[in-house]
This record gives sequence, C-alpha cells and structure tokens, in this order.
Amino acid sequence: MSVLVITGTGTEVGKTAVTAGIAALARAEGRRVAVLKPAQTGLLPGEPGDVAEVARLAGDVTTRELARYPDPLAPATAAKRAGMATVRPQDVAAEVTKLDEAHDLVLVEGAGGLLVRFDEGGTTLADIAWAVNAPVLIVAQAGLGTLNTTALTAEALQRRGLESIGVVVGSWPLHPDLASLTNLADLPEAAGAPLLGALPQGVTKLGSVDFLAVAKRSFSPWFGGEFDPETFAAQFAVQ
Repeated sequence: MSVLVITGTGTEVGKTAVTAGIAALARAEGRRVAVLKPAQTGLLPGEPGDVAEVARLAGDVTTRELARYPDPLAPATAAKRAGMATVRPQDVAAEVTKLDEAHDLVLVEGAGGLLVRFDEGGTTLADIAWAVNAPVLIVAQAGLGTLNTTALTAEALQRRGLESIGVVVGSWPLHPDLASLTNLADLPEAAGAPLLGALPQGVTKLGSVDFLAVAKRSFSPWFGGEFDPETFAAQFAVQ
C-alpha cells in the first residue's frame, strides 16, 4: 500500500491526530511520507491548518493543501459562500499520482465524514478514494453513538466497492465510560474490519518526540506500532 485515505465518522473525531501518528511511524521507518488535504475549511490564508499540525507532530513530511475556504462548513458549501472553485476528484487524483511518484506513502485526509460534499456535483471522499484506487481507514469516536456512525460509514464504503482496512479510535478518553470500554469489542464488528489503534485524548499537545512514542504504543503493527486490542482492553475492568 502506497496511498491511504483517512476518513472520520464525523467532525472532530481525531482524523488529523491519526494521520500524524501514521506519518510519524512511517517516517521512523525511514519512509518518505506525503500528506494531502484536498480541502481545508474554517481557516484564513496563512493560518496553520491540518497539514501543518501533521508536520509539527510527525516531522519531515511533504504536505499539500489543494483548497482552503474561510467558513467552517462542508467544502462544497464553503466554496460556494466564498465564491471560490471547488475541488474535483481528478484534481486530487492528479496530485496523489504526483506525490506517489516521489514518496513511499501518501496519506489523504478527508474533511468531516465520508459523504461530505466537495463540489456542486456531490463528489465525496468516497469518490476521491475510488479515483485514486486507495483503501480507506475509518477514524471513530470512543463512546456512545460511535457504533452507528461507524457501521454507516463502513456500509457506505462497501456499497461503493471500497476497501476498509480497519478502524482507529481517534481520541481515547482519560477516564473511559462503560460505552467506550464495551465499544473496544464492538467497533470491529460495526466496521467490518479490525481495530487498528486508539490514540489517547490530548495527544496533539505533545512534542514530536513524545508523540512518536505514544503513536508507537497506540497503533497496530500494521502501521509499525505495538497496539494489540486484547492487551489494550485488558487494562480496563468492565463489570
């Protein structure tokens, strides 16, 4: 795998932290990594966005942002309000192809959930994944309600013939409740794919060295980490 699309089950689920963690582990293995954000919303020109945060946490990675819109809305709506051009799948595919030629791993981070619209034609991250022929990683919340949104995301991927490699909890709470604890076992069933990691809440406040150490513990060996779902769950006693 040289290209991976990262989607959330919704907004603020930890996509950027997960993207940074995967990038940091790949860099630690000596791989050349690029991170592409097709559309960044809610920021003005010059303000640090998601790819800047990934670079801060992961270190020496190539970053690209194809479009930026000031309103914190879905890309299609934000582009329309700003009177700006939208992002087309062919634009993303062309950039991915270019980055893939010079890198060992290209990570494409979505905006919000899988079916958020990028243009007036209804293009979504699912269409982008299809255009670049890449598997998808689902980033989910830990607690109540996550099984439904994860299952809906997984079903949408399956209906479109897209491969889901697994699910990662983007922000594991410092004090997990019963729903979070039981979801460790239930998320793989909802996703139809394995649990490949769980990043602790607040991990983005760390510097790059400490972030890499946490990422090592928080991601599956599939990404170069040490995370084992059974060992992780065994830390917590569910009554």
